[in-house]
Amino acid sequence: MGSEKYPDENGFDAFLKKHGGSDNASTDCERTIFQFDVQKKYFKEALDRWAQFFICPLMSPDAVDREVEAVDSEYQMAQPLDSTRKEMLFGSLAKASHPMSKFFWGNAQTLKNEPREKNINTYERLREFWRRYYSAHYMTLAVQSRETLDTLEEWVREIFINIPNNGQPRADFSDLQDPFDTPDFNKLYRVVPVRKIHALTISWALPPQGKHYRVKPLHYISWLIGHEGAGSVLSLLRKKCWAMGLFAGNSETGFDQNTTYSIFSVSITLSDEGFQNFFQVIHTVFQYLKMLQSIGPQQRIYEEIQKIEANEFHYQEQTETIEFVANICENMQLFPKEDFLCGDQLMIEYNPEVIAAPLTLLTPMTANILLMSPKHDGLCPLKEKWFGTQYSIEDIPQDYRDLWAGDFPLNPDLHLPAENKFIATDFTLKTSGCPDSDFPVKIIDNERGCLWFRKDNKFKIPKAYARFQLLTPFIQESPKNLVLFDLFVNILAHNLAEPAYDADVAQLEYKLIPGDHGLFIRLKGFNHKLPLLLNLIVDHLADFSTTPEVFSMFIEQLKKTYYIILIKPDRLGKDVRLQILEHYRWSVMQKYEAIMADLSVADLMDFANHFKAELYIEGLIQGNLTSAESKEFLQYFIDKLQYKPPPAAPPVLFRVVELPQTHHLCKVQSLNRADANSEVTVYYQTGLKNLREHTLMELLVMHMEEPCFDFLRTKETLGYQVYPICRNTSGVLGFSVTVETQATKFSTDFVEGKIEAFLVSFGEKMINLSDEAFQTQVSALIKLKECEDMQLGDEVDRNWFEVVTQQYVFERINKEIEVLKEVTKEELVSFFMEHRHANSRKLSIHVVGFGEKEKETHGDDQSCSASETQDAETKTSSYGNVSKLIFLPASPVLAKATVITDIRTFTSSLSLHPYHKIPPVD
Repeated sequence: MGSEKYPDENGFDAFLKKHGGSDNASTDCERTIFQFDVQKKYFKEALDRWAQFFICPLMSPDAVDREVEAVDSEYQMAQPLDSTRKEMLFGSLAKASHPMSKFFWGNAQTLKNEPREKNINTYERLREFWRRYYSAHYMTLAVQSRETLDTLEEWVREIFINIPNNGQPRADFSDLQDPFDTPDFNKLYRVVPVRKIHALTISWALPPQGKHYRVKPLHYISWLIGHEGAGSVLSLLRKKCWAMGLFAGNSETGFDQNTTYSIFSVSITLSDEGFQNFFQVIHTVFQYLKMLQSIGPQQRIYEEIQKIEANEFHYQEQTETIEFVANICENMQLFPKEDFLCGDQLMIEYNPEVIAAPLTLLTPMTANILLMSPKHDGLCPLKEKWFGTQYSIEDIPQDYRDLWAGDFPLNPDLHLPAENKFIATDFTLKTSGCPDSDFPVKIIDNERGCLWFRKDNKFKIPKAYARFQLLTPFIQESPKNLVLFDLFVNILAHNLAEPAYDADVAQLEYKLIPGDHGLFIRLKGFNHKLPLLLNLIVDHLADFSTTPEVFSMFIEQLKKTYYIILIKPDRLGKDVRLQILEHYRWSVMQKYEAIMADLSVADLMDFANHFKAELYIEGLIQGNLTSAESKEFLQYFIDKLQYKPPPAAPPVLFRVVELPQTHHLCKVQSLNRADANSEVTVYYQTGLKNLREHTLMELLVMHMEEPCFDFLRTKETLGYQVYPICRNTSGVLGFSVTVETQATKFSTDFVEGKIEAFLVSFGEKMINLSDEAFQTQVSALIKLKECEDMQLGDEVDRNWFEVVTQQYVFERINKEIEVLKEVTKEELVSFFMEHRHANSRKLSIHVVGFGEKEKETHGDDQSCSASETQDAETKTSSYGNVSKLIFLPASPVLAKATVITDIRTFTSSLSLHPYHKIPPVD
């Protein structure tokens, strides 16, 4: 936020945005990473501007005060996240003298209010902190550009030479070992989660393992405990319908691994039945660990993991430049020079003693157990200080302590995984089998489906991508069908989890996604074994079946999933916006109501059979495969499923309503009464447009990004998340500005007023835009579009968008660049001003959190009427009623807006746009 050499507070962001760049920073327990990217032409100047923050930052008191508000907003946004609440509770178990027991987030209370009461000058403390720790001997730097290495070295020496080096001894925490060697550890903690989930976490605090990066002992152990194939912990728990998922290991974040300890955790998502038997679940984990300890480290297993990761490392695709330099820069802090590139990825040497050391420490007597469940609601009298997490503490029951202290028997169903048949061994690069082309070509086209193909001749890696959409209008016929579709896809994934796990381990990725109009199947990885994986998926699709126990488990899980969506302000806001805009879109609330009805296994099997009976399948295959091999993929679907083509082409879009030429406002109460977070989105509908206008919208939003952030976040401090975005809603164009704020600070009506003030100021800025500034932004967008793809997946994503929307404008980027080369400033300004008159099609969506600023806006009546709609039982509960939307009135501030209080009544009076795909310019 400004330096002595470049004092403009938003100067660096403005410079980057103008030249197609971006920046970010992230803090962790022992490291902070700053990163940016920009067009090559402006790299040296950007480096100089950036270096000044580490040489002579302004850190003006006013800027510091405002940034405290941003930190506080980020803290408030984290309040309803179970992951952060769990972390904070876990940290509180450390010794009081250890940094882990401190408050990690910071908020207005700790950074403003308390210091003021204690006469502590936050600003001076911040400068002291900067002087102490922002010293050259703490810092590593990575730069990447197409300049020569000599040039880059010269620039770095010249620009960074003045970063101060205070010469003080580096901070050392190595005397703070065993932070969790306290009576508070090794207990059972029952916790009330925000989300309605049952989750069990078993954790051990181990000596720091970072120095063993060449062996990676925790990775070896986690690979086995986290395995999902035959003989694994999860395989056994799934057979009993006790668990849906399991994660084991160390996340390698600063919280999980630092210079004072390493955490090893086993986290299990439990079913209702699993929650009832959670001690048996824990016992199964302990049995598996005891089996591993008794047989000791296995060289065969280690070498298999080593081989898989060496394959992936050797044939890895290039990552985004900004991610690559950030990763290398962090590795420079962790590893010696020779391992900067591979220290975090490769298992370099097998050392059974190093593996056995932490493995022997994973005992029942040293484990801490944390059990989250909504069933704990009302039974947990304790509250964590910073996030208000409700919890209770218990000793492990004596009978289990006695069992685990003795020589308990192993479970014969638990064993090491067999050899993996999915590990690729053929890395030959193939010839295409058809003429080369710049874009995908259609190699199959009939009434049952079509297949697009492009042989990769650019990246030259032995990998391929295969994507398919299985389309049927049957899914959208009712909310019940949508729920059955979600169940079908979840249970299909469950059925595949064990047989396909070896493929997943061998870097063959697959994903099954329930889309609005069909099932998406995505595969990628080494082409040698990719057909094997596709055949496995199609076989399970063709022979789909389930048991009543699995069906019940996923019914309960899906109820929780819908609930989680509804209590998140951003997800609820999106659902409300799309309900209004997309005709016949069923809401998540309607799906929640449908799943509460009495669904049966017979309903699901009827749905599955109907789904498979009539389909249109469209696919795209790119990479190291021939056209003949690619045709076999679609042919396998046809042969195995024996489906008929649908009588008419299934839609891939919704019809979209044409908004009235006035301002409409839909304001709903957040469905989580414990959440202060609000979200405001102001959306302008542009209508049926072509590629030229879509490109104009993209350019407009690019112009808007930096001033939007500067106005609404930096200066007005409305919230941590502030952004404009170009919206393509089923082919209908628009743009929006979104602010995530808190009801403890601002009302949503006030925030909308500030968004309007920003748009007014932005309009003035556009009118006064210089030709040079306009041209600079156009050039930046052209440069971004001209950037070569970093990896094959980038090209596949772009081509798949054309296939999945059935637009097939594969040369879209080239056409957009042509538009940008001839667009004028007047055209852009006129395009924006079309949205800024009394007849603009404007829709505001407010999701209103709970806080005093909303009471000030609407009075206590509003909050009372909201609470009256809650069920009587929930008045003493942490959980709200999510079966009904609560519509709120506008305050006098937004008196001119027409308020929507019934979405179906409002939309039924509107005309519908025809199905529309954004076409190329005529």
